[in-house]
Amino acid sequence: MAPPQHKPHAAVVPRYTPAVYRRRLHQLTLALYLAALVGVVGMVIGPALNDHAIASHPARALATVKDVGMLRTTVDFQDSEGIYHTPQHGLLYPSGLGEGQQVWVQYAQDDPDLVKVEGREWTLAIIPALSVGVVATLIAAVLWKLISFFTRRAEK
Repeated sequence: MAPPQHKPHAAVVPRYTPAVYRRRLHQLTLALYLAALVGVVGMVIGPALNDHAIASHPARALATVKDVGMLRTTVDFQDSEGIYHTPQHGLLYPSGLGEGQQVWVQYAQDDPDLVKVEGREWTLAIIPALSVGVVATLIAAVLWKLISFFTRRAEK
């Protein structure tokens, strides 16, 4: 007797309902929102770690502001050994500084590229981080509502 013949199955094309799209879009919105919140936490933890590193091996110098740009403020300063430094990543907490201005800075002796304006702390990062968190929350909430509105409307 011959073995039974199997018919080849036709490819099944999935039919996604609006509810499936809604769930997946909500998951995407939630994932992006959580990524934004991780960024918000990083906006506070990063400066706190930098301040800790400076406080571990502190030194003080008078720096001259060389350039004030959108992304970074560049300064030159002479360390305790007489070596001049221009930190590659710029100055931490540079708000309110102008080109040519002289300002006291604190830096880490073991890493002179890590330098901040004296008297300014990581707590200055809290308000910008909270602002980003509020904006991310508003965007996520609006997206959530729009996704719900349009996918429920498509079900009708």
